[in-house]
Parts: sequence; C-alpha cells; structure tokens
Amino acid sequence: MQHIRNFCIIAHIDHGKSTLADRLLEYTDTVQKKDLQDQLLDNMDLERERGITIKSHAIQMSYTKDGVEYTLNLIDTPGHVDFSYEVSRSIAACEGALLIVDASQGIQAQTISNLYMAIEHDLTIIPVVNKIDLPGASPEEVQDQIVSLLGVDPDEVLFASGKTGQGVNEILDAIVERVPAPVGDPEAPLQALIFDSVFNPFRGIIAYYKIVNGSIAKGDKVKFINTGMEYDADEVGVLKLDMMPRDRVNTGDVGYIISGIKTSKEVKVGDTITHIQRPASEAIAGFEEVKPMVFAGVYPIDTEDFEDLRASLEKLQLNDASLTFTPESSAALGFGFRCGFLGLLHMEIIQERLDREFNMNVITTVPNVSYMVYDKKGGVTEVHNPSGLPDPMQ
Repeated sequence: MQHIRNFCIIAHIDHGKSTLADRLLEYTDTVQKKDLQDQLLDNMDLERERGITIKSHAIQMSYTKDGVEYTLNLIDTPGHVDFSYEVSRSIAACEGALLIVDASQGIQAQTISNLYMAIEHDLTIIPVVNKIDLPGASPEEVQDQIVSLLGVDPDEVLFASGKTGQGVNEILDAIVERVPAPVGDPEAPLQALIFDSVFNPFRGIIAYYKIVNGSIAKGDKVKFINTGMEYDADEVGVLKLDMMPRDRVNTGDVGYIISGIKTSKEVKVGDTITHIQRPASEAIAGFEEVKPMVFAGVYPIDTEDFEDLRASLEKLQLNDASLTFTPESSAALGFGFRCGFLGLLHMEIIQERLDREFNMNVITTVPNVSYMVYDKKGGVTEVHNPSGLPDPMQ
C-alpha cells in the first residue's frame, strides 16, 4: 500500500485536463506509441466530437522513482458544471488531486467549485499551471492567483504544458512525494466503495470500486450492503487501458468486479461491497445524493416503445448516476418519463446518447424547474407542471 497513489485531475472546462492525462500515460509507458491519440481516455464518440469530457475515466499507471515502482491510479474528470456529480464521485475514491489552471485564462468558476469539493474530502492538492507554451500565457500572474486562493508556497506550484510535455516528469514526482498513500487495514473485513458502473451486453453490469479495507479475490461470495443483494465475484481486476483480470485486488487499489448482475436497480453508486462470511459492520459514509436542477418530460415517439425507453434509461443511469427519472403521463404525448438533469448540456447529451447507444427516438418537452407552492393553510406542494398549480384563491 505504501507504493499506491490515487489521484484525480480537476479543472475548469478547456484547461487541458485530458491532454495532460495523455502525457502522463505516455511518460509512464502505459500506452504504446502506436496507440497514442488525442483525448485517449475520452472513449465516447460524443466526447471526441465536442472536445469535452462527459464521463470520469479511471486508469492505472506504473512509475519508477529512485528505483522504487509506484502504482498510480488516475481518474480524469469532466470540467463542465453539468457533470460535476462525476467529479464528486471521483474525489471520493482519491487521496490527492491535480488542480489544473490554464496559464492564459487563470482561475475560473469550476476551478474553485471543484477545489472546494476536494478540500471538503481532505485531498492533497497539487496546483499545476498548464499551457505555459501559449503565446498569451502569463504563468507568474496565474501562480499569484493560485497562491492567494490556496495559501500555498509559490514553490509548490508546478508549471507544465500538456501539448509539449514540458514539466510532466515534475508532476509525476510531485504525485509520488506529496499525495499520501491510501490508509486502510488489509486484515479488516472487506469494505469497497462503488464509484461507477457500466453495462456490458455480454457480461452484465460491471462495477468500479476503491477498496478501503480488506481485499477481494476471484470466486469470493460478496454482498452489496445498501441493496442487500449477494453475488459470486466471477472476475476481479484492475483498470488499465482495458480491464486486466487479477486473482486478488488489495487494500487501496481501484478495480472492477463482474458478477453477472443483470438488473440495474441492484447496483447503486456509493454502495459498499463486503464479504458474506465476514461482513463489515457498516457501509462507507460520506457519499452525497445527486440533486437535479432541470426537469423535462421524455416521451417515446411510438407509444409501444415505452418499456424499451424505460430499459434504455435504466442502462444510461448506471453509467451516469446523476440522471433521475419517474414515469408520468401527458394528455397529448401519452406515457413517458419525467427526467431530472444537472443542466441543459447534460439534457442534450442524454438525448444524444439515447439516440446513438439505444436507437431511441424521443420527444423532449421544454425544460423547466420544479416549484414549491405554499398555500394559505400552510401546506406545501411541489409542482412540476403549470396544470398542477392550486386554485389562485388558495
């Protein structure tokens, strides 16, 4: 465990997180030269087309410093505010964070928002001024901004360029030196925090977790504490560019589990995995529930597709835990779902993914927010639709 470092990359949108992650993978020889491409971890077509990160991506790297080999678990996170729930989940699985700031733009809104999230979780922050090769860069000014925001020593701020690779080795050294090793008891009962999951049509649902205490081996009988469901661990392993099976995943590591889970309701992000024979006494705390900001109705164009739409939304929710939905019906559009999103970009991306990944043609109503209506008797109702408003006299 002394040689494990778990860290994420946080920044405002367009400050060069994914490019810097590419360089880290290149300099640690995690990716062969022939496989190198821009935005390597952004494996969704939508991410590449728009040049944004939508999903967090976990990957394991090996780095040797002073003759000692270290295992670095990197989680690359989105920068857009609509995907901030992805960031909060990544932060829960890390001990350190690289705070990236663009040398030409300085500190921006999401930089501060994500930074406070990291500080609340007691992460070690490594500030990095990126894009110092740009003609309009003013690294010294940005360094001053970081010093006044974080209260760190100016020498602690690193300068780098994701494009040219300048300063990348210093960043890797800083991760090894400054980020603390994970704390946990390898002999204690198993406690693993699920921070993400994906649906695979052949293997069922794959859950990604970070082991806080204990260890998990292939063939173990495990239980998910919050849902109470029990499974066999058919395959466990770590996340390199692809999934790499292992016989055992130990304390402090980030890994995956395949146990033939078919229904999406059985896997909840933030749940804790433990052993059936020697269970942990409690689940891991400190995981916040998502709070949707924008609501819209999503209806199938053909009413017969209602159940298919439900199945598609459930599979999407596995991969994007910030999506919420409840069934509703409308006089004009028939049966559909009222979906909650974190923002308008989030809504647009979900629509695109329904079309591309599940071939679902949907009608989306005009997005709105929900209202709390207080009547004269002191009662409160939550209204999602103008038709739900009480009598104006009330």
